[in-house]
Amino acid sequence: MKTRLEAVAVSILAVTAVTGAIFALRPYVPVLSLGVLYVLAVLPVAAAFGLGWAIVVSIGSMLAFNFFFLPPVHTFTLADSKNWFALGVFVATAVVVSELAARSRRRAEEAAAHARAATTLLEERERLAQEALEAEALRRADVIKTAILRAVSHDLRTPLMAISTSASALARRDLAIDDADRAELLETIVAASERLDHLVGNLLDFSRLQSGAAQAEPELHEIEELVVAALDELGADASRVEVRLPDDSPSVRADAHQVQRVLVNVLENALKYSPPSEPVRVQVAATPSEALVRVIDRGPGVPPDQRDLIFEPFHRAGRSAAGAGLGLAIARGFAEANGGRLWVESRRDQGATFVLALPLVREAVHA
Repeated sequence: MKTRLEAVAVSILAVTAVTGAIFALRPYVPVLSLGVLYVLAVLPVAAAFGLGWAIVVSIGSMLAFNFFFLPPVHTFTLADSKNWFALGVFVATAVVVSELAARSRRRAEEAAAHARAATTLLEERERLAQEALEAEALRRADVIKTAILRAVSHDLRTPLMAISTSASALARRDLAIDDADRAELLETIVAASERLDHLVGNLLDFSRLQSGAAQAEPELHEIEELVVAALDELGADASRVEVRLPDDSPSVRADAHQVQRVLVNVLENALKYSPPSEPVRVQVAATPSEALVRVIDRGPGVPPDQRDLIFEPFHRAGRSAAGAGLGLAIARGFAEANGGRLWVESRRDQGATFVLALPLVREAVHA
């Protein structure tokens, strides 16, 4: 209803406006030449409301032109038969122009409809893509959870079993245990507890990295002190490590705990795969922009197709030693959290060199 009223109002206003313009121009231009101005009333109506209303305005314009401007004026009769022909040509022309305008309007509406459909389709694709990403994230989360459960059930079972067996033996009153056996059982409990603590610590570190909660708290440190702290954490295994430090130790701005965790995990990995008779070497150097720590082992090396995979969580393909497969993944995660890099260089049967690179700081630690 509202559209019809609008069409009536616009049609009357358009005819009235053009009629007024012809009245104003009549003293200067022949009246018959001014009749074409009524097309200006027909076009907007055709574009806005369609062909039907445009035909109505065309007929209304013809009647208004006849009534006000063609003799005898103020009547709907015509003294000259040629005027009937002129009015007929005007109506025909107005109808053709109206059809063209209406067709243009329909095409514009179709284009707008296509654009809306395309927008809807694009939004639907984006929604489906987002759902696919969420589904993939859930799938990966399930894979990680499954891998963690396997790590917990397999890698934690051994130290738990050792603790349980040794503690049960010590608790038995009917079992005679001499001091040497007692000391050995206690040593087993301590070693298994340390291994258990290490595995749980790795799981917690990995969880923080996955959730984005492992934010670095950087401070200024010399690489030398970070390497020494990592060796202290290794304990007795540090005796198998040879360290070569430069006279002027490079400085970095990094989270000491996280960088220490990187070095400990890389050193433990190197010690795990090196023969007991072969030392693991640590070399510290610097480029113009980075401090470099190289950990060199004498193990079986890393095949080229495994050099990125070994940094993936729970991946141990081609390296058969026990462990949850988290150490190198955590090491790379903490290295990147401190703006650094961690990669491996290796030749088969010639050992592996793990390289930690951290941004170099040229200021001195002590001002």
